[in-house]
Amino acid sequence: MNPLHGLQLAIELAERKRDERAQVLAQAQRQVLMGQQQLQQLQSYANDTDARWTQGHNMALSSELIRHHYQFVERLQHAIGMQDGVIANLVRQENQCRATLMQAEMRVSGLKQVLEKRKLQIAAVEQRREQGRMDEMAALVYARRMASAQLEDAR
Repeated sequence: MNPLHGLQLAIELAERKRDERAQVLAQAQRQVLMGQQQLQQLQSYANDTDARWTQGHNMALSSELIRHHYQFVERLQHAIGMQDGVIANLVRQENQCRATLMQAEMRVSGLKQVLEKRKLQIAAVEQRREQGRMDEMAALVYARRMASAQLEDAR
């Protein structure tokens, strides 16, 4: 059995979580963009309304019409303010998603570093074992040569 199997599984799981968090961040970024587009639409509409109102200032307007216009502009400004709040919340959520993604990236990176360290440790242990086998074999060869030399000396 592979002694690194559990660590490799942990890395795979951490990578999946990281990928999921990256998708959540991408969704949060899309929501911020949509919120900003809606705000731009509201602001553009407000600017267009003001421009039409100021161009028509030569006409005699009733106080009732002026009051309705100001109420409409007030509601539009309120909607713009609310959209600013929505965007602020979306940006806050986006930042939180970015932070959790960074944490997930750090986790993956840390696990990969541990895996590399363990691989190096296993390689060093295996190298020591191999060196021990080589030393033992060299000692046996030496002992045979010595025994063979003693036999020849004895003859």
